[in-house]
Amino acid sequence: MTPTARPHQPRDERVVLLAAGLAELAVSTVGSVAGKMRGLLRRSDGADLARDAERDLMARGRLLLDRFATAPPAHLEVLAQHVLVRRPGSGDDV
Repeated sequence: MTPTARPHQPRDERVVLLAAGLAELAVSTVGSVAGKMRGLLRRSDGADLARDAERDLMARGRLLLDRFATAPPAHLEVLAQHVLVRRPGSGDDV
């Protein structure tokens, strides 16, 4: 096994080693996923799996959009509302 980044290693060499490592990781991941996909395609309930996968992806997309689509309330506005609620004589005594 070769040592990792040596102190006097040129920057270009480090970049090449990082790119090669990422490429190897991508190839091994794609190979693993391809093997799993072949196994899934051989199953008799492929249509059900596809429907479940579609529903799962849609639910994930909805959660992501809901998380980022609505802006959180302004912090100072929330604090001001708390102050108004706690202020004595705010008109709630009637």
